[in-house]
Amino acid sequence: ITAPADITIECTDDTSSANTGVATGSDTCGNVTITESDVETAACGNTKTIVRTWTVTDECGNSVSADQTITVQDTTPPTITAPADITIECTDDTSSANTGVATGSDTCGNVTITESDVETAACGNTKTIVRTWTVTDECGNSVSADQTITVVDTTAPTFNETLPSDITVECDAVPTAETLTASDNCGDATVTLNETTTDGTCDNEYTLTRTWTAADACGNETVHTQIITVQDTTAPTFNETLPADVTVECDTVPTAETLTASDNCGTATVTLNESTTAGTCDNEYTLTRTWTATDACGNETIHSQTITVQDTTAPTFNETLPSDITVECDAVPTAETLTASDNCGSVNVVFVEEITNGACMGDYIIERTWTTTDACGNDSIHIQIITVQDTMAPTLVNSLDENMTVACDDIPDVPNLVFEDACSNNISVSFNEDSIQANDFEDYEIIRYWTVIDDCGNEAIFTQSINVEISNVINAFDANRCVLDSEFDLFDLLSGDFDMSGTWSVTSGNATIDGSLFDPSSVEVGMYTFLYSITEGSCPTEVEVNVTIDDDCVVLACGEDDVVISKTVTANGDNINDVFEITGVEDCDFVIELQIFNRWGAEIYKNNNYQNDWNGDAHGSSVGSSGKVPTGTYYYIINLRNSGLKPFAGPIYVATDK
Repeated sequence: ITAPADITIECTDDTSSANTGVATGSDTCGNVTITESDVETAACGNTKTIVRTWTVTDECGNSVSADQTITVQDTTPPTITAPADITIECTDDTSSANTGVATGSDTCGNVTITESDVETAACGNTKTIVRTWTVTDECGNSVSADQTITVVDTTAPTFNETLPSDITVECDAVPTAETLTASDNCGDATVTLNETTTDGTCDNEYTLTRTWTAADACGNETVHTQIITVQDTTAPTFNETLPADVTVECDTVPTAETLTASDNCGTATVTLNESTTAGTCDNEYTLTRTWTATDACGNETIHSQTITVQDTTAPTFNETLPSDITVECDAVPTAETLTASDNCGSVNVVFVEEITNGACMGDYIIERTWTTTDACGNDSIHIQIITVQDTMAPTLVNSLDENMTVACDDIPDVPNLVFEDACSNNISVSFNEDSIQANDFEDYEIIRYWTVIDDCGNEAIFTQSINVEISNVINAFDANRCVLDSEFDLFDLLSGDFDMSGTWSVTSGNATIDGSLFDPSSVEVGMYTFLYSITEGSCPTEVEVNVTIDDDCVVLACGEDDVVISKTVTANGDNINDVFEITGVEDCDFVIELQIFNRWGAEIYKNNNYQNDWNGDAHGSSVGSSGKVPTGTYYYIINLRNSGLKPFAGPIYVATDK
């Protein structure tokens, strides 16, 4: 008899032998019958232990029995539905009778529901209550959920006194602000006063806004505003003796006197304005000075003085005059600002610039002319000649990755480069691309050239070098098969990241294949070589595998389904998944041959007699340096020598401190 293995199932699972397994039996002298009987021991909730006794009886009445223990457990926590979060006023009932009660259920029995509160004080008499509800089943499994009860105060305070009304007063009769107090239904209240002034149509006519704000501890506010309108209607007067009209020379014009004024409702300001009436020439004119005394409300008192001015002298330039120069097109100097003086007053300088084009856009001549004329028509002229030339080539505006290394199936498109020239928008760009690719299986280089010429024939060349690496990395391994073995897929002998749309062919031995399928029973004993070729696409490659066919065929006691391979290695010293293990075939006399590769196909570990002791070390002869490998995904190839099984290949996640 072979009884099913002991098993642990959930209380909702089927306990029949259809789900938990059926015993098998045999007899050397005939057929057998198999029967079962159960003994149940109840546990918590709907859980229990079933001892299932299997009996195998032969045709002569001989029998043998074996027990299977079925443990029915409850590891599933119950479900819970907490009341929704709620916001209530500070005067409301905070108990669950008002705020809601949680509900819960369990798939394997009854539940109990409990609650506990954690309170956090907030403003005034408000707070936040986090009510934790817990649902527990009969086997001790539990689940919790929180309900947040927010106790708030949304009622604003009220003022205690009669509130001041809006009024209109004179600027010297503004009343003192009243002191107000307030009360709140949920605690204390404070009153603050803020005053703002809004200008009116004049400085002394304005609006004074007084705002009293009553606020409770939670920021609820009641606001009262009083508007006080302030007026001013009185005009100012001058304080000094007013200046009389005079006639003077242009270089003896007297300084304007400083006049002041007074106002009955505050200060007054005096502004001076001068206007000129031209005579027979610009520097012979009439100067009118007007003093205006203005109070805060715009009332004015005006006094005017007339000064008759004469002039007969011409102006001269003040600065050293700019000389003729030759410059690059992007270094043309800004025109200098020249001024001129006249003994009888100020003069203006008029600047004019003329451009004469040359043979190309960046070659031209600038003629700058400064003319200064005095008020009576006397003038002086200076001319500067600037010869502009373009000897600089265009430049690149955007960035260009000049040296790149890419995979053969990821060659970037030609970038859209933008060029500029300091002196021209007429730029000629030509593009050329060279490749040093020798064949389809070796890395090569692509060189891109951009030749840029501006309107004046200045030339620049920009290059980009792209190193192209062949991808489709394939790891191949040889295999042994028996002449009695069934057909298998040659792709089982490859691993790595590669395109599976290539072609298989026979390169050695009298054999035939169906696509990637090879039947060992169709050939003689010997070694056969197969070639996998990828010829389509931008990354061609090829690899060979050897299959040795022998007639040493044995019936295996250990099969492929018995092999257990680690999925994860966590080499952190916690004695859990510390090493990469191959188990389930310990009694099969197999020799384990192990290879481990990184994601780029480089071998980082190899052992032809593996003893379940690899913990993430990279041997010194592998790619990289010895020590712990970095955390990441790796790939294994396992060959069980003497097993007759095909090699195993797959991923393994390794976590180290590196």
